[in-house]
Amino acid sequence: MRDRIYLCLAHMSGKEQDYIKEAFDTNWVVPMGPNVNAFEKDLENFVNKRVEVNPETGKLEEEITPLDKKVVCLSAGTAAVHLALIACGVKAGDEVLVQSFTFCASSHPITYLGATPVFIDSERESWNMDPDLLELAIKDRIEKTGKKPKAIIPVALYGMPYKIDRIMEIANRYEIPVIEDGAEGFGSLFNGQSLGTFGEYGVLSFNGNKMITTSGGGALICPDAEKAREILWYATQARESYPYYQHEAIGYNYRMSNICAGIGRGQMTVVDEHIAHHKHVQELYCELLKDVKGITMHGNPGPEFDSNFWLCTATIDPNLKVKGQEEAYKQVVTGAVGGAAGVTHAASTAVTDCQPNANVEALRVALDKANVEARPLWKPMHKQPVYKDAPAYTNGVSEGLFAVGLCLPAGPYVSDEDVKYIVDTIKENIL
Repeated sequence: MRDRIYLCLAHMSGKEQDYIKEAFDTNWVVPMGPNVNAFEKDLENFVNKRVEVNPETGKLEEEITPLDKKVVCLSAGTAAVHLALIACGVKAGDEVLVQSFTFCASSHPITYLGATPVFIDSERESWNMDPDLLELAIKDRIEKTGKKPKAIIPVALYGMPYKIDRIMEIANRYEIPVIEDGAEGFGSLFNGQSLGTFGEYGVLSFNGNKMITTSGGGALICPDAEKAREILWYATQARESYPYYQHEAIGYNYRMSNICAGIGRGQMTVVDEHIAHHKHVQELYCELLKDVKGITMHGNPGPEFDSNFWLCTATIDPNLKVKGQEEAYKQVVTGAVGGAAGVTHAASTAVTDCQPNANVEALRVALDKANVEARPLWKPMHKQPVYKDAPAYTNGVSEGLFAVGLCLPAGPYVSDEDVKYIVDTIKENIL
C-alpha cells in the first residue's frame, strides 16, 4: 500500500533541534526569549528585501532591506489578524471589508470585536479580492451607514498575490488601512516585493501546513518600531509599568513561545528551498496535465505575480466525466476534510446549497482511496451559514470556482514520483 501523500507538510531542516535544545539549556521555555527575538530579525530580513530583474543580465537580484518593516511573532496567524484590527481602531459596530474567498481565520477576528465583516468577491485572474467590487462596496457602505469601513483585508489565496497595486490605490484614496492576510503567501511577491509589506499590517502564519512552520504560530508585519511595540504590548496582556499588575486596556496572551521560535529559526534556513520546491511541483503538474482536457492548473496571471504555490490548484470542467460521480454526496461524511476529524459536529445532511460539483467530489474521493489527500477550494465566506446575515458584494466568481476547484498536494515531502502518481490516478479516473 502506498504511503499517504499529504496536501502540504513543512519539512524540518535539522537545525530546529539545536535551537530548541538551546532554549531548554538556557531555561527560556516561555513566550519570549532569544529565539523569538532572533526569529523576528530573520523574518524582517526576509520580508524587507526586494527582488528585481537586472536589465543587463536578466537575472533576479535581491536588494536587502530597502524597506524597514518590523515583525512581531505571535501564537497564530489568527491572533495577528485580531491585533491588526485592534491597531486599526476596529470596535463594536464597525464594518471591515474582507475577501470572501478565504479561510475563516480572515473573518472570524472581526466578529471577536463585535464588528461586522463585509464580504468582497474575487476577480477571475488571481481569484482574490476584486478591486472594482471593493470600491463599489466602499461607496455603498458609506451611503448606507454614513461612515467608512475601518479596514480592508485582501487574502493571498493559496499563495497567489492579490492585485495590491489597485487595492492600495483605492484604500489610499478613501484613507482606509489595509491589513494584508498573507498567511498562505509567505515568500510570494508582487512586482518583486513581499506580500504583507504594502499595507499598514501584514499577517503571516506558521501553522504545520504552511511554507515554514513553528508547529503553530504566526506573526504580524508592522509599519514601524512604534506600531510593533504597541502590538507587542497587546500581545503580552497590556500591562502598565507598575511594580504590580495594572491593566488599563484589554490585552491578550498572544506571544510566540521561545520553543516554537526555535523551530522557526531552523525553518528559515530552508525557506528558499521550500519555495523553490513548491514552484517546481506546480511546473510539474502543469507539464503532466497540459494534454488532459477538462483539467486546468491555476498559475500566475502576469509577470508582476510571483506565487509561492503553497497549494497547487486545478479547475475541472463541469462536463468532464469522472468515475463514481453518480455516487457523489450520497452518504453523509463522518469525518472532515482537512484533518479535523474528532472535533467536528456531525453533518445533518450530505449536501448543502453551495458545494463542489459531483465530478470534483468524485475525483477527491478517488484520490483519497489512492492515499492522496486532496481538498475542495475554500468555501466562500458569504455562503457560510454563520455569516448568512453579513453584507456581501458578489459577482459569482468565488462560488463558480468553489464548484469546479480542487487542491493538489504540493509540500516539500511531495516528490516528482508522487506528482506523477497523482496525475496518473487522475487520468485513470477520467471516463
